[in-house]
Amino acid sequence: MSKAIRFHENGGPDVLRLDDVQVGDPGPGALRLRHTAIGVNFVDTYQRSGLYPVPLPQVAGSEAAGVVEAVGEGVEGFAVGDRVAYTGVLGAYCEERLVPSDRVVTIPDGISDEQAASMLLKGMTVQYLIHRTYAVAPGETVLWHAAAGGVGLIACQWLRALGVTMIGTAGTDEKAALATAHGCTHTVVYTRASFVDRVLEITDGRKLPVVYDSVGASTWEGSLDCLRPRGLMVSFGNASGAVPPVSIGVLAAKGSLYLTRPTLGTYIATRAELVDTAASLFEVVLSEKVRIVTTRRYPLAEAAQAHIDLEGRRTTGSVILVP
Repeated sequence: MSKAIRFHENGGPDVLRLDDVQVGDPGPGALRLRHTAIGVNFVDTYQRSGLYPVPLPQVAGSEAAGVVEAVGEGVEGFAVGDRVAYTGVLGAYCEERLVPSDRVVTIPDGISDEQAASMLLKGMTVQYLIHRTYAVAPGETVLWHAAAGGVGLIACQWLRALGVTMIGTAGTDEKAALATAHGCTHTVVYTRASFVDRVLEITDGRKLPVVYDSVGASTWEGSLDCLRPRGLMVSFGNASGAVPPVSIGVLAAKGSLYLTRPTLGTYIATRAELVDTAASLFEVVLSEKVRIVTTRRYPLAEAAQAHIDLEGRRTTGSVILVP
């Protein structure tokens, strides 16, 4: 039996329960993993609350690192004892589990299990956002909301390495200072200053080619106002709530804007895309241009508290559960 955090109904963090689950042997194309570190991400709270519906009952989470304990028939490229990681496969908040081998990547030497569990979803999200959703170029200026969050701190470093000027928003002076320390060029504490006014000031009124917004409802209108004509609005999260239905005419009125609502799953849908995206992330981390530091650790049994702290904006950087 394996200990796992499950929710049997949607709701707040209190619906998370520590259960015993049967694991079994891996079937064809699968691996059995023993987890060493489990990533905690905002998407986990969306699934728990029901904002993103998932089958019930459900083991929470979708990202972890661990060791291969058994290999199913037909699996190539993995052996017992390999250190591996994955993201985007529901059922991660547990000690052991089965996982499809085509969704798993090998952790290279020089990267710890904690780092892998802390960065795969967040880091690959940054990778596709800045290289494929909108390919940033040296000398450009972008706006990134929640700059002190797990995704934001990786973006701060990666954009700096690419020669991009980043304007980042944060909720407190402490979070703004953290973003600055990680390479954010300009920070705006949105609780007391207008990020729209600050963007206009920094760009001399020219505005921006792209805005990266994982906050959602509370920043939607302002984000659109920061874009130059034909700019791209990248809405990739809902930390403050989902963006309400809007008329697409607003995009015309604000300058023939483009809008996309991307997900990591679409960008790593094939095995080749997953491997290439992970390799790009591992490369920039091994080069030390991007440093991955786990900022909070919770025992697996305290997953509910991790969700309370995450939703209460009391965390920065990367949060993990330790089985």
